[in-house]
Amino acid sequence: MNVLPLILGALCVLVITYRYYGAFLASKVVVLNDKRVTPAHLHKDGHNYHPTSKWVLFGHHFAAIAGSGPLIGPVLAAQFGYAPGFLWLLAGVCLAGAVQDFMILVASIRRRGRSLAEIARHEISPVAGVVGSIAILFIVIVALAGLGLAVVNALKFSPWGVFSIGATIPIALLIGFWMFRWRVGKEMEASVIGVTLVILAVVGGAWIPGSPWAAWFTLDPDHVILYMAIYGFFASVLPIWMLLAPRDYLSSYMKIGTIAALVLGIIWVHPDLQMPAFTDYIHGGGPIVPGKLFPFVFITIACGAISGFHALVASGTTPKMIDKESHALPIGYGAMLMEGLVGIVALLATCSLFPADYFAINVSPEKFATLGLTPVHLQELCQAVGENVAGRPGGAVSLAVGFAQIFSGMPGLQAFMAYFYHFMILFEALFILTTIDAGTRIARFLVQEFLGRFYKPMENPNWVPGTMLTTALVVSAWAYFIWTGSVSTIWPMFGTANQLLAAVALAVATSAIINSGRAKYAWATFLPMLFVAITTLSACWLNIFNNFLPLAASHPEKAFQAYLNVGVTAVIMVCAIVILWESFYRWYLILVLKKHPKAIQDKAHKDVELADYGCC
Repeated sequence: MNVLPLILGALCVLVITYRYYGAFLASKVVVLNDKRVTPAHLHKDGHNYHPTSKWVLFGHHFAAIAGSGPLIGPVLAAQFGYAPGFLWLLAGVCLAGAVQDFMILVASIRRRGRSLAEIARHEISPVAGVVGSIAILFIVIVALAGLGLAVVNALKFSPWGVFSIGATIPIALLIGFWMFRWRVGKEMEASVIGVTLVILAVVGGAWIPGSPWAAWFTLDPDHVILYMAIYGFFASVLPIWMLLAPRDYLSSYMKIGTIAALVLGIIWVHPDLQMPAFTDYIHGGGPIVPGKLFPFVFITIACGAISGFHALVASGTTPKMIDKESHALPIGYGAMLMEGLVGIVALLATCSLFPADYFAINVSPEKFATLGLTPVHLQELCQAVGENVAGRPGGAVSLAVGFAQIFSGMPGLQAFMAYFYHFMILFEALFILTTIDAGTRIARFLVQEFLGRFYKPMENPNWVPGTMLTTALVVSAWAYFIWTGSVSTIWPMFGTANQLLAAVALAVATSAIINSGRAKYAWATFLPMLFVAITTLSACWLNIFNNFLPLAASHPEKAFQAYLNVGVTAVIMVCAIVILWESFYRWYLILVLKKHPKAIQDKAHKDVELADYGCC
């Protein structure tokens, strides 16, 4: 199968969906109105609430949501063949993922930048709010661990990659001061300077291996985790304009530019897909994802089609920075469609590798030896990229090899495959780290918001002691999971947690639509919620009994880790079921018994303009 008809067809579907379905949601379901004052203006403080240019905020939002999920998930799901992942990515992003992101963003904007848990408390019930806070905290920690694991596997013992990634931090600080302090409004200047410096960081990294400085940038996995945790801490506590926003903005240039180049490269080279449409592993027993096609393809592709983590961004940093309501459509709906394209491109690039080479990279040498496969071009690929890529699980390395192979297939570029490979490692790590820094900040908001119910100063996001304490707790938690986990344990747990959060977010969005008196449009969020909830609860059950408990029985030294995974998964399942039950009960009261629950009028809504309820 040639890749060309798949990529062209996907582009057409995404453009048509944005033009018509996105416009329907904006004009009929939520009725965007630029006359409403957004939280960025209402609570402007220059630290967390800050009106931001539409395109700068698009860059921040896209960088924050587009972590390793749309890159790594499709790569891991390629073990089932290219067809299941392609179909789910395309259908899921148009009808579920982009809908969720957009609806939650609008709901948060109209509730003064409140978090998903607080919106659940207002739109469903106080019980849903408390349970949602607990579930979201568990989920975001697991999500950050799943995202961070891919960075560790990509950067360990890679001085070129570590140097290039490390250089983006001082570059981001420079651009932050340039855009927001020294040359306010001169975004084009900052963009040109920042992008140029990032490219120089990639090119300059080529001189690090073999140089006197190589030892400084050659890190084992433990040191990568440590430095990543330090970065996540400072990115969370520093003012958003100083590091997080400019780094995400610069990353978005690289991300969008690279994706555009990859799409053009795929169209130009139009490689044949070496991976079959369906493999024998659709029945289970795969070396990467042990479960069957259903339901595991839906949780392995944890982002790209739909991601609950996006609801945290859409109710975290982004609604506090949006300038006008009309910007919610390109930022909320459009950015998610872009992420869907990222997932599709990642899947197609990976499936251009021969299956034996794909598995040789993505599983350990010991496990690969049991598959009875013989690598086809693995040695040539190792020589071309200048590193041993065999036995580098996690998806990031095989994806970089697939991308580099496509770029180097263009006329006159074959000799630059090593540069393309390391550029793609930088590209992937930037994708992931921009989600980790935003995710850590969002998790800090959630913890402060929750603890503020017991100690009032904690709910103030600008209170320095509370900020430092909660950030340290969040960073320590996700770093611990990375330290003790592996792809086979973290990624299934991340996938199920992430998708259950998506089901919860869609339930919250459905409640917001019904509460606003627009119940006739509730199908837009209810139907995807039902599908995601069924598939993900099934996967949670199978994970516990087919993955985690057998791990504890067969490897006693990993028993604590396995039982911890069981406990976390069970807590998330129970929380999700409680929230879904509360949602169904509320809808029953409103739609069947024609009773409007008292919570809509109670004091919990004193910070929401009643007029806003007419439009979600």
